[in-house]
Formats: sequence, structure tokens, C-alpha cells
Amino acid sequence: MFQAVIDFLKDYGPWGLVIHSFLDAVIFPIPAFFTQVSLSLINPTSALWLATVGYIACLVGTPVGYYLGKLMGKSVLYRFLKKEWIDAATDKFQKNGEAAILLGSFTPIPFKVFTILSGVLNFPLWRLMAYAAVGRAAKFYVVGAMFYLYGRSAESMVKDVSLYIFLIATPIILIFLFIRAKVRKKRRLAEQAKQRDSVSIKIMSL
Repeated sequence: MFQAVIDFLKDYGPWGLVIHSFLDAVIFPIPAFFTQVSLSLINPTSALWLATVGYIACLVGTPVGYYLGKLMGKSVLYRFLKKEWIDAATDKFQKNGEAAILLGSFTPIPFKVFTILSGVLNFPLWRLMAYAAVGRAAKFYVVGAMFYLYGRSAESMVKDVSLYIFLIATPIILIFLFIRAKVRKKRRLAEQAKQRDSVSIKIMSL
């Protein structure tokens, strides 16, 4: 059944990838990665174009998944997706929503979990779109670039592409979060000091 779905979508060429990528961000259980790879194998010179249409369709589908979660809540997740996926994604969101979206863009956890969960947990849509744009670009364009540069021989290389991106991106994201936390702490301390100074001035003026 899995392969039959991929073959069906592949018959529609780039439009099949558009449909798959859109649904991948909403509710479809099979990642668009497989259709992208199948089409890139047919014509590696079009791999970057396929990455582009798949990427755009995924971003268009992202707010649809978001509002689906916002309107229908976790019942949607538990009905269509595995409990362990939901629990893993929820745990990541509780620790840091931005990191969850970035890492979720190229981990084995289906991306629609993160779009729907963002709506369920009222995560700001603009932030979901911003971080999804970065994470999904990495996933689509790394695959596209590998097929464009290495042709059909890239098929064996892209099987572990999610793992490679994850290993490279994780330390970068952690460094970003560490720096951001330091900046926020410094800003918060500065604001507290400013408030204390303002109170002291008011007391002295009395």
C-alpha cells in the first residue's frame, strides 16, 4: 500500500510532489521525502526544481495543519498519528518550541505532528512558519542538491540524509538557543535594573 501510494503520486510528476508535500504538513502519514526521491531518480537534473515545489507546497500546508490543531485539538493527533510520536513532539515543545520545530523538520517524527501540535498548544503561527521555513528548506534542498550533483547514485546517499542533517543541525541549534538565553537574561536583568532605578528616583523625589 505504501509503495502503491508513492507510485500513484509519482505518475503526476511535480504535481504529485506538490500534493504530497502539502498533505505531509497537514495529516498524510507518509513523508513527502519518498515522492521527492522517486521523482529525482527519474530526472536528476530537475531535482532542485522538485525541491522548490515540494518546499513551497509544504509551507502552504503548514498553516492548514496549524489551524486543524487549533480547531480540533489533540483528538486529531491521537486519531491519526502514533501516540509515541505525539508524546515525543509534546515533550520537545514543552522544553523549547522553536528547537522542536527546527529539529522536527528533518527527524523521523512526521512534520504534521508539529504543525498540528503548534495549533493545539497555541504556538504563534508566524514563529511556526519562520522556523519551518528554515528546517524544511534544509530537508528538501539537501536531497535536491545531492541528486542534482551526483545523479542517480545519490539514492543510496539520501537514505540517511535526515540523520546527517540532524547531527549537523543539533549542535548549531543548541548554540543558538544558548546564546539567545544569555541575551534574554541580560536584557531581563537590564530591564529589572532600570525599573529599580525608576523606583529609586520616584522615592527620592518624594
